[in-house]
Amino acid sequence: MHSTAPTGSASGTRTGDTAQIEKLFTDFMAAWTAGDAQAFGALFTDDSEYVSYDGTIARGRRAHQHNHDKLFRGVLAGSALVGDLESVRHLTPDVAIVHGTASVLMPWRSTLPRRRLSRQTIVVVRTEAGWKIGAIHNGRVRPVTVPGPDAFPSRMSKLMARVAHRLGLGRR
Repeated sequence: MHSTAPTGSASGTRTGDTAQIEKLFTDFMAAWTAGDAQAFGALFTDDSEYVSYDGTIARGRRAHQHNHDKLFRGVLAGSALVGDLESVRHLTPDVAIVHGTASVLMPWRSTLPRRRLSRQTIVVVRTEAGWKIGAIHNGRVRPVTVPGPDAFPSRMSKLMARVAHRLGLGRR
């Protein structure tokens, strides 16, 4: 795990905060694996946002708890969330960005399929009750190669743009 924190008098506090944030990530996976929607929901702020791997968004801790209760009792029953915390970057003393990778391990599998790996970008905030998740974006890890300017896809795109322009189609 990579963590960035300033040096000096605040670094001791940041180190303690980073440990608490690491525990939050561990608790996130543990609540999922336990199928405990109440414990899962308790990790979020009341006004949090959760963007799923398919792009849908849920707003509010109650919505996350409700949605995951249905999932834990339905299609994800008995599943485990397994993953790794990649980094914690403190933006302010009360806000940090967390990156992690995780995947849902279904009960009939012993290993994770690579196509199921997701990367989470998590905004965590300090609250009176400790660090909580304010926002999470969960996206599938599906790297694509960026084609060079002279690669076939690039040449075709430029050709189609010229044709569309000549025909008066597209942006105006």
